[in-house]
Amino acid sequence: MSAPAPRIRRAAVEGLGTAALVVVVVGSGIQAAELTRDVGLQLLANSLATVFGLGVLIAFLGPVSGAHFNPAVTLAAWFAGRRTGDGPGLRDVAAYVPAQVVGAIGGAVLADAMFGRPLVAFSTHERWAGHLWLGEVVATAGLVWLVFGLARAGRAHLAPLLVASYIGAAYWFTSSTSFANPAVTIGRTFTDTFAGIAPTSVLPFLAAQLLGAAAGLGLVAVCFGRPAAADGDEVVVPHAEPQPAAARSAEESALA
Repeated sequence: MSAPAPRIRRAAVEGLGTAALVVVVVGSGIQAAELTRDVGLQLLANSLATVFGLGVLIAFLGPVSGAHFNPAVTLAAWFAGRRTGDGPGLRDVAAYVPAQVVGAIGGAVLADAMFGRPLVAFSTHERWAGHLWLGEVVATAGLVWLVFGLARAGRAHLAPLLVASYIGAAYWFTSSTSFANPAVTIGRTFTDTFAGIAPTSVLPFLAAQLLGAAAGLGLVAVCFGRPAAADGDEVVVPHAEPQPAAARSAEESALA
């Protein structure tokens, strides 16, 4: 496998990927709310768009950065790999997380702009209740369990399909509709639309998501044991510097 892409490129991809994800979430929410007053149909449209958009983004950008698009996943990857050296380092975390948060905010602003909404209108949608926080713990724990479980089981290539499918399902089986992402949660405060969350509701959501990420790592340890140094976990998908076609041909010829 060739060397990873430069950190600045990986961080840029994390920011752009998170921005695109929030455009999908917020934009589809606005469109659904404009087309129907049925809340169930709105959620169905929003969740389906998110499934398709997230799957595309993971498959498309995963080979460059690993397609975290989520500080909870990035922090979990760092924590899980700190002993073996397989995960992102602290410098990667320091680059990825701000890029993800800025990207999420930019994505919300762009979605509002596309639909003629005020560029920055903080959400008034209060999401303040214990059962919602529990929903976020469950949603994030399941996401981290899946992502790292796939890597440990050698099934990381299925991440675009399975991670997107899980998020789509979690829209419906969790009380919070599965934000499961600190950056996306922050970004969604910047839009007073169907997908928004009031700034006053954010901190408990973030705490629940971090707790869920820790619980997810615990579930991975229970199911798969502790990783050995040679495991080489890749989150979300295996990633390395893309090779030019000529280089790939030469490598394949050398291996023939």
